[in-house]
Amino acid sequence: MPLRAKLLSQQQQQPQSRTMASASSLAHFPPTPADEPEDVVFQSLYGLRTIELNRPKKLNALNGSMIRKIAPRLLEWAKSDMANVIVMKGAGDKAFCAGGDVQQLAKWNQDPAINGRKKSAAYFGQEYKLDHLIATYQKPYIAFMDGITMGGGVGLSIHAPFRIATERTVFAMPETTIGFFPDVGASFFLPRMEGQVGTWLALTSEQLTGANVFYSGVATHYLHSTSLNALESRLAELRFRDYDDLDRRLEVVNATIEEFVTGLPYDEPIAVAGEVRKAIDRCFRFDTVGEIMEALEGEMKNPVTNKWASKTRETMHMRSPTSVHVTLKQMRIGGKWNIASAFKREFGMASKFMGYPDFNEGVTARLVEKRKPKWRPASLEEFASEDRRQLVDSFFLEDGKTKKLELLNDETYSEYPFKNFGVPTEKEVEDKIAEGKVKSKGEVVEYFVREKRQKQGVKEVVSEILSRKTQEGEEGLTWVYEE
Repeated sequence: MPLRAKLLSQQQQQPQSRTMASASSLAHFPPTPADEPEDVVFQSLYGLRTIELNRPKKLNALNGSMIRKIAPRLLEWAKSDMANVIVMKGAGDKAFCAGGDVQQLAKWNQDPAINGRKKSAAYFGQEYKLDHLIATYQKPYIAFMDGITMGGGVGLSIHAPFRIATERTVFAMPETTIGFFPDVGASFFLPRMEGQVGTWLALTSEQLTGANVFYSGVATHYLHSTSLNALESRLAELRFRDYDDLDRRLEVVNATIEEFVTGLPYDEPIAVAGEVRKAIDRCFRFDTVGEIMEALEGEMKNPVTNKWASKTRETMHMRSPTSVHVTLKQMRIGGKWNIASAFKREFGMASKFMGYPDFNEGVTARLVEKRKPKWRPASLEEFASEDRRQLVDSFFLEDGKTKKLELLNDETYSEYPFKNFGVPTEKEVEDKIAEGKVKSKGEVVEYFVREKRQKQGVKEVVSEILSRKTQEGEEGLTWVYEE
C-alpha cells in the first residue's frame, strides 16, 4: 500500500490539507528578531536543503529562537518543487542536539514577574508543533544523529524516516534525572520499541551508543562520521521525476544512504541482548514501580544478571520518584495514542511539570550546582498511598485549565509508516516463523538478509532474536513465549 494511503487509512480524523506554509500556520512562529545570533544555518545545494543546529558550545541545545526559524523553513520547503531532500544535522563533532535548553526554562519558572511558567509551557508548545511537523512531513527527511542525541534532539530525529547513527552517537531520554518526563513524542516511540526496552530506557535514562543505536532500531542506518559529507553531496545530486510518489522517493534516498555504508564495528556487539535483554523484558513488564523494583530484587539472585539488576535498582533510586511513576504510566497508556494525540497530551503534562518543584530542583542541582537533587517526595516507595497515586494521575488529567495544543496540520497515524528502512523487528521474525515455511534459524537469517537486500546489521539482529526467542526441535523452529 502506498505511504500516502497508509497515512490516510490510519487517521482518526478526516484528512485536511497537507503541510503548507499558510499564513495561519506561520502565525504559530512569529519572526525572529534580526539581532538574535545565527543559531541555525540553512543551506541549499541543488535539490538538498540542510538545517544545521549551530550552538556547538552548548552542544546544539534547542531553544525557542531555533524552533521559530526551523519550522517556517520546513513549511516553506514543503510546497517547493525545488526542495527534494531535507537533512537535519548539528555543528561540531560532539553533538547533534543534546536536548532542550532546560536551564533557561528553570530560570523562567522561578520568575513570577514574567509569568515564567506560562512562557516555559509556550516553549514546549512550539517544540512539539515542530516535532509533529517532522513526523508527518511529506518529503524525504534525514537526521544525522552524529554525537550526543538526547531529549529535544531526539524529537528532531526519531520521527524521521531516515535516522543515521555514527560511532559518535550517544542516545538517551534523560528526563527522569532532572524531574521531568520523556517528551518530544516519547509517548509514541518508546512504547513501540522492542519488548520492554523503551520502558527501561524511559525510567532509567540509560544510554545507547554507536552501533547499538542502530541495533536497537532507534536509527535506521549506521555510517562512519567521515562519510556524512560525501553523503550530503550525493543527496544533492538526486533528481526525482514529477510523477514519483513519496514512497518511490524514499526508496531512492534509502538506496543512496546504503551506498555509503562502510560496515559495523567488529568490537561493538549488540549490548541489549541475551540474558540482560530477557531480564529487561521480565522486570519492566509490570504496571507499577513497586512490582518492577521487586522483580529487579529477584533478578539479583540470578548469577548472570545480578550485576545489571543491582545497578538498575540503584539507578532507579537516583531518579525523581515523581518522574519515574509518571513515566511508567505514560509508557503504558502512550502506546494507545496516535502521533497527534501524543504531542497534545504531552503538552498538557509538560505544562503541569513546569509548576511542579522537581523540575526546577533537578535542573538546578544536576546542571547548575552539580549536586544531588532533593526530590519531593523523596523516595519511590512513598507513592504507595492513595494521595500519591492521585498525584501521578493528575499529570494526565485534561482539566480545562491548560490551553490545548493546536498542531500545524491535522495529520496523524497509529504506527510509524516508515518502519521498513530499519533492521527487522521481533514481530517480523515471529510472523515469519509462524508461516511454517522456514525450518531452521539459518533459513530465517537468509530470508531476512535477502529481503532487506543485504542490509548491514540484519544478520546480527535476526540472529540475536532467534537465539533468545526460538528453539529448534523435531518439528522445526518454534517461538518461545515466556511467562
